[in-house]
Amino acid sequence: MKTFLQATLLSLALLPAVALAQQAPPPVEVEADRLDLDQRTGTAVYAGNVEVRQGEMRLRGDRVEIQRNSAGELSRAIATGDRAYLRHHPQDQDQPLEGYARTVIFHVAERRVELIDKAELIQGGDRFTGGRLEYFIDREVIQARADVEGQESQRIRMTLQPEQQ
Repeated sequence: MKTFLQATLLSLALLPAVALAQQAPPPVEVEADRLDLDQRTGTAVYAGNVEVRQGEMRLRGDRVEIQRNSAGELSRAIATGDRAYLRHHPQDQDQPLEGYARTVIFHVAERRVELIDKAELIQGGDRFTGGRLEYFIDREVIQARADVEGQESQRIRMTLQPEQQ
């Protein structure tokens, strides 16, 4: 099994080839107990055991707000809850990447995810925690910060497992 760090370095080297091979994104599917939709602002707020799916991506929370841009395209999904959840399983990885935080923001066009407040990313035995983690999906890059606005600092911690022989 490749370690997260090895996979990240490999993906950076292959980025131009991957960019050419990308196809149109799959549709976004949402399930929830309740929906409040404002067509004028392009905002939908789902509540109660919300699950959002797009291809191999999963986003869950107690509440998820989905925003559309002026062209009507999905631009952002914001999940909140005690343990909002993200799951991403790239085809070239043995293990999925899973994330938890009080707020998870999926920037659709940028294919970027922010995990804010008690943030945690796990892949196999590798684990990152901190106040704020940002994950760039296509580049498989993580940026971590200890500070969260209005909260006590949450230091960055990282555990990387040795590669299995």
